[in-house]
Amino acid sequence: MIDVTPVILCGGSGTRLWPLSRRGFPKQFLCLAGDKSLFQEAALRLAGLSSPGMNVALPLVVTGEEHRFLAIEQLREIGIEPNQILLEPAGRNTAPALTFAALSALHNDDDPVLVAVPADQTIADVKAFTFAIHTAVERAAEGLIAILGMTPDRPETGYGYIQATRPSIGHRSLVVERFVEKPDLVTARAYLAAGDYHWNGGMFVVQASTWLRALGLFRPEILKAVQTAWVARSTDKHFVRPGKDEFAAIPSESIDYAVMENCPGSSIDLEMVPLDAGWNDLGAWDAVWKALPKDTHGNAHRGDVVTHDCRNTLVHANSRLVSVVGLDDVVVVETPDAVMVTSRSRSQDVKHVVSALDDTRREESALHRKVHRPWGWYDSIDEHCRFKVKRIMVKPGEGLSLQMHKHRAEHWVVVSGIAEVTKGDQVFRLAENQSTFIAQGQVHRLSNPGAVPLEIIEVQSGEYLGEDDIVRLDDRYGRLTGLDSSKADV
Repeated sequence: MIDVTPVILCGGSGTRLWPLSRRGFPKQFLCLAGDKSLFQEAALRLAGLSSPGMNVALPLVVTGEEHRFLAIEQLREIGIEPNQILLEPAGRNTAPALTFAALSALHNDDDPVLVAVPADQTIADVKAFTFAIHTAVERAAEGLIAILGMTPDRPETGYGYIQATRPSIGHRSLVVERFVEKPDLVTARAYLAAGDYHWNGGMFVVQASTWLRALGLFRPEILKAVQTAWVARSTDKHFVRPGKDEFAAIPSESIDYAVMENCPGSSIDLEMVPLDAGWNDLGAWDAVWKALPKDTHGNAHRGDVVTHDCRNTLVHANSRLVSVVGLDDVVVVETPDAVMVTSRSRSQDVKHVVSALDDTRREESALHRKVHRPWGWYDSIDEHCRFKVKRIMVKPGEGLSLQMHKHRAEHWVVVSGIAEVTKGDQVFRLAENQSTFIAQGQVHRLSNPGAVPLEIIEVQSGEYLGEDDIVRLDDRYGRLTGLDSSKADV
């Protein structure tokens, strides 16, 4: 029996899929090609790995601190309980992330085979994926590293490649010869014609102790820094936080650069298992277009879309009717607060728009108009220089933090459900169509004691209406309290 621990690498902000993907709600949590998010699809694929010869544990998830509630809520929606959710206070790429997962897996005196996959990919043939992973697990259980190589169907310049020419004796895997960076078009065509090059999909299968041994051989400074941060960790139910100051000292490097590219010719054996399963990493809007079903003219549409005389377009309407006439090879993405239009061939360059928004400190680079919180969500539906109107939903049994505002007052009107309101020393309930006023500087809390979602309309008024005007005094979700609490209002 082989012990297997799935590891979902759930970092990144997906800036090339703006405006749908934003740092506060990145692409792995979006439903781009189906009715489940990419993260949920990855978790379900891994949950289906169980076989008579494998003992598959609950998944380890490595994600950012700001996305912890998104991750656990989306897992609960599909009925999967996480093993642990390892929270990175800042991005340090995939090598440290996998190292944290290995240390977590070894903490219980086990040495399982880790199946590490990104959270932002689609795979059409799940049966082929499962078969390839089983092959990789069998090889990794022998003490080597197995990587999945995607069978290319076109000369792609956006992916790195793996060259693997010699079959592993007695097995269905191939011996890896070398890794190559993203090629130009001429080189990509040569790779496709050669037949022994595969796309690197970033999926790795390795025993926990083998990974630590390989990292210690090639990047001992990363291993030491991660171990130091791991020793300084804290645990809160499913959440595990490495030491924040210790984490800041960890070098940022990918699994490929840190270990994989150094394996050929070393004491660490590396093999590749081919995978032909309709894989797509959805790295840009052109990749999303390729993954979606299309009409007879090559158009892929989601939402309320009307087109005329268009070909090979992607139109994604999120909140209103979008019409497109007489255009070919374009992408149009609409959200309540932004519209993005680009040619499909330039969709990789959307990241430059996000950089420009960051440079001018525009909130649209990081947050949607509708912002998700652990207690529910709020939607900023209107605002001016001295007022802001929000629609707020609080999930049953949940509640906002006990807080106050220095610069604004708030009016609450209950639209549906029952609200429990704390104002200073008072605690009372409001029903539909009832309202209350929260004065500037008054301590308050909004909770939902009912069994159905609570919705209110909040009208803010004052000299300053920024989201950082929050002094959180008490919080059931473990968020920061005190004068600086607004900096971690996630």
